[in-house]
Amino acid sequence: MCVSMTGRRLPPLFAYVTAAAAAASLLTGCGVLPGTTAGSREPVTVMTWAPDQTRATNMPGMPAMAQAYARWVNAQGGIDGHELRVLTCNEHNTPSGAADCARRAVHEKVVAVVGSYSQNGRAFMAPLEAAGIPYIGGYGITEDEFTSAISYPVNGGQASLIAGHGMQLAQECRTVSLVRPDTLAGDKMPELLNSGLRKASHRGAVDIPAVEDAAEYTKQAGRAREKAGSENGCVTAVLGERTQTFFDSFRRLPEEERGSGGKRDAVRISSVLGSVGQPVIDRTGGAHSPFEGAYVTGWYPEAEDRAWEPMRKVIKEHAFADNRVDPADAGVQTTWIAYTVLKAVVESLGTDHVTATQITQALDRGERIDTGGLTPTLRWRYQDLLGAPGFPRIVNRKVTFQVVRKGRLVAQRPGFVDVGQTVLTAP
Repeated sequence: MCVSMTGRRLPPLFAYVTAAAAAASLLTGCGVLPGTTAGSREPVTVMTWAPDQTRATNMPGMPAMAQAYARWVNAQGGIDGHELRVLTCNEHNTPSGAADCARRAVHEKVVAVVGSYSQNGRAFMAPLEAAGIPYIGGYGITEDEFTSAISYPVNGGQASLIAGHGMQLAQECRTVSLVRPDTLAGDKMPELLNSGLRKASHRGAVDIPAVEDAAEYTKQAGRAREKAGSENGCVTAVLGERTQTFFDSFRRLPEEERGSGGKRDAVRISSVLGSVGQPVIDRTGGAHSPFEGAYVTGWYPEAEDRAWEPMRKVIKEHAFADNRVDPADAGVQTTWIAYTVLKAVVESLGTDHVTATQITQALDRGERIDTGGLTPTLRWRYQDLLGAPGFPRIVNRKVTFQVVRKGRLVAQRPGFVDVGQTVLTAP
């Protein structure tokens, strides 16, 4: 059983001796390495949740990254002397699962939910709001993450990705077919994509809804190929894990179904990070992958960027044998950034006992978070919010344009692209 030593004030010398003597006997059992100072203040308990082993999108790397982060930071003495305790939860891609995770977070008295993924914002946000528990660095998949006053997103969510993807495709594609989930979140994608396409007076994409967890997409692939045409046409699919399944169906289309008698390679394919990423490209053949040449819009710099080196080092040292933790995975990257925010906020408080209210107040009053170039400086004051209808709490308005070359996702153009005004113009 873990024992907290922070309930009494001790004379400095006695406190030092006690901490040294207790390191091996008490703190090791709490997940802290011997010889560290983590635990000299009260522990900070947080939760990270994500779906795992479901038929739709799975994000096991996010809780695994959170656990690796805790091992690393506790080996360094904790966060400002606080042991970091990470609870994880499988939300099963269901509203009831998400609600169960949120209720468990409340029951466990966590001070924040950090770096998590769920498509069920309405189910999990209400319990967190009632308990005043901040939601830091969600994946950005639901509208609730960008409307709730206790949510602190580190990226612009699907809204910025889809709007930015329209901007990326506007100069490259004469026609665009969009294959997206037949869900509430998916229903918003066509107008977001079109808001970016219209930057180049594009006529807009053909909307093709599809079942999110289908085993094959031959019908949708055929329609997408037909509508894209054979000259400078693009087929975009944003189906999470099933994006790979869709493009497999697309690749298998008979020649006569590839549209207008054109060659298949006359049509470019594209997607956004989270639906297509380096792990998917690697699994499907690398340089020989069907994604070779694909356009991809992301939130962050490409995985080989030097700004990711601190994360890669932590993964190598504290999650080396855990194949769930892929440094090129957008979920893993988001979790790393979310815990970077948590660490900076806890360090700014300088208190022995950290509460959810203290974290929320620090973020609301404008604590500035430097993520080492992975995002712009993050800040959540009222004047920092984008204020877009449906997505008012976007503070990171930047995306990156990438392309698959020789099996690697690389920058199509250097630096970040600001999509704030594009998101604002979406109906």
